[in-house]
Amino acid sequence: MSDLIDIALDSQTDYEGWRRAARIALSASISPEHLFWRVRGSTPSLLACAKLPENIEPLALTVPKSFVDISKRVICHRDTQRFARLYRILWRLQTTPRLLGQSSDPDIVWLTACNKAITRDRHKMHAFVRFRKTGIGRYRREQFAAWFEPTHYITELGSPFFMRRFPNMDWVIVTPEKTAIWDGHTLEFTAGGKREDVPADDAVEDQWAVYFQSIFNPARVKIGAMMSEMPKKYWANMPETAAIPHMIAKARARESAMIAAGGSVPNPLAAKLKSRK
Repeated sequence: MSDLIDIALDSQTDYEGWRRAARIALSASISPEHLFWRVRGSTPSLLACAKLPENIEPLALTVPKSFVDISKRVICHRDTQRFARLYRILWRLQTTPRLLGQSSDPDIVWLTACNKAITRDRHKMHAFVRFRKTGIGRYRREQFAAWFEPTHYITELGSPFFMRRFPNMDWVIVTPEKTAIWDGHTLEFTAGGKREDVPADDAVEDQWAVYFQSIFNPARVKIGAMMSEMPKKYWANMPETAAIPHMIAKARARESAMIAAGGSVPNPLAAKLKSRK
């Protein structure tokens, strides 16, 4: 086979399209280097002139369930080579069933790193989305909207969490690539949007700020760890973060005051109770 085979998927997260094409390619014994994967609408390769055979009956393939679960997540990664690399792993699994257990294998190192990145990005979405009230809809249901900028294509992967968490309110989560819409019955996805599509603030923001300050523990401030867990890229969407510089400064002042005051006198009641043992 001389020409590359052009495979155009419908979207950046078209897992079913990738799966169908991969099954046909495997059934036709087409090795990874003969496939050119891309998203429909992107520039095709000048060398990719061939198409997948249409008269091939896809074979029933046996792969570890863990690979199916991981590949559904990894396909949401922004690595432009993810479709090709996932197919290469799938191809290798046909002759090396225990490939996923080879942690030092370059393909598995890549797969593990991508899976970790997606899992982390989904966690950030769940933790840092902040809804703003936009009004009252049908059946007196409150309506909310949020803007979020994920690192990867995780809007569809991360949105069902909010459907379960806030089933009794209508909400919209706008991201650059996709918009998630929940009306109490159906979770739908439409085209992405802009930050300006979501109201700048509302009354609920004050409640977020008060809550955040109430749980802030100055004795356990670790700025490096905090910045790692809550990078500044998310701060613009989180009303409570405006108080962080003040709380850190206040924590440092309290720490200095405690050091200057020295040790406290032991509680006499505690000493008395200990003596009874």
